[in-house]
Amino acid sequence: MRWGIVRPNTKTNYDLDLFGGNIDRIFNNFFDLKPFEDFKLDWSPSIDVEEDKNFIKIKAEVPGIEEKDLQVSLENNVLTISGEKKEEIKKDDKKGKAILTERKFGSFSRSISVPEDIKSDKIEASYKNGILNLILPKDEAKAPKKIDIKIQ
Repeated sequence: MRWGIVRPNTKTNYDLDLFGGNIDRIFNNFFDLKPFEDFKLDWSPSIDVEEDKNFIKIKAEVPGIEEKDLQVSLENNVLTISGEKKEEIKKDDKKGKAILTERKFGSFSRSISVPEDIKSDKIEASYKNGILNLILPKDEAKAPKKIDIKIQ
């Protein structure tokens, strides 16, 4: 089995309706100087995946998320990275108001299919500067074997 990237998990089935509503809201409020929220769509971290004969290495961008709010699991050859980016508590002060908010907050889940030859008990995870690094070692015993063909 080859591993592959699975589409980000989504919680809504009405993304097109949500998109249309946001477009209408922007055009209706175009000349207002009131703040508006950018398109509110679910978000998931961007990832890089590298593979060599011994390892699969995955890097996920999860800035602004504390380590305690991240979870990594492997079940049925599907690696899932999930977590929550919590919105900062806004104080009610008279200093000003937000004009534009582009940062995304909330829960996310990202799944990746991986080969069957992963040593699940040897997976390493580290987190530094908003980057989650995962190293998935392969089991050499389960690797495909090359069969030489003899000429007769």
